Amino acid sequence: MEKQRIEVNGVQIGVLLDSESQGCQQTLVLLHGFTGSAEGWRDLLPLLERPERRLIALDMLGHGHSDAPEDPRRYSIEHCQADILAVLEALGIGPGEAIMLGYSMGGRIALYTAFSGFLRAIILESASPGLADPTEREQRRLNDEALAELIENEGIETFIDFWEKLPLFASQRSLSPEARAALRAQRLNNRASGLANSLRGVGTGVQPALQERLPALDLPALLLAGELDDKFRQIARQMAERIPQAYLQIVPGAGHAIHLEQPALFAEQVNTFCCELS
Repeated sequence: MEKQRIEVNGVQIGVLLDSESQGCQQTLVLLHGFTGSAEGWRDLLPLLERPERRLIALDMLGHGHSDAPEDPRRYSIEHCQADILAVLEALGIGPGEAIMLGYSMGGRIALYTAFSGFLRAIILESASPGLADPTEREQRRLNDEALAELIENEGIETFIDFWEKLPLFASQRSLSPEARAALRAQRLNNRASGLANSLRGVGTGVQPALQERLPALDLPALLLAGELDDKFRQIARQMAERIPQAYLQIVPGAGHAIHLEQPALFAEQVNTFCCELS
């Protein structure tokens, strides 16, 4: 797997891919979560490799090797969709060919992108359709703005110290010291302005609520949630009830980051789903 930067829509997007795997029957596109990057998937990729499958991992704006524009509006979910589709088209991937796997923030972006009609299927890991209640959405926007200011005023290391102590990530304490150190290093390798503006532009507080659109989602969708992640397990169940072709899997022994906490079980679910689409 090699790293490239592809220019689309006036920005450079970081891409991790096998440049020799063109012409495969199936393409799996991976989107990371907030504070992540395409590199965060690297250890998992060998478990997802198949002769017939092309693997592509993208850096979202403000993360990894992608640009970090100064205007928060450039990070909006609408722009995310446009950038992703432009990258796929630049790589020779046409409508109905790509399966998109998104984790957390990446899952929200993947879900929104699914309504473009471009994708073959989606896999959502610990994702949500946004917040339906306007009051709750505005409160989340204010909270995200406060976090963005924390990043800008105190720096990434102080923010990551705070971020890693959130109850949402408590189960990650079971990771090996080496895995925790690698995850922290990857988070710290982002830019303060990029993370702050990502929160402002594509945080849950500004994302369009998609709950009412879920019954119209006309493609297969695998929903993965960790057994230990009470909040997102409930959200996944609610989405599964509304998406016509949804397949829900609760992964034992995992919290929010299933692909890190139970990589073998995660890969098994993803591979099974992708093989059934062939």
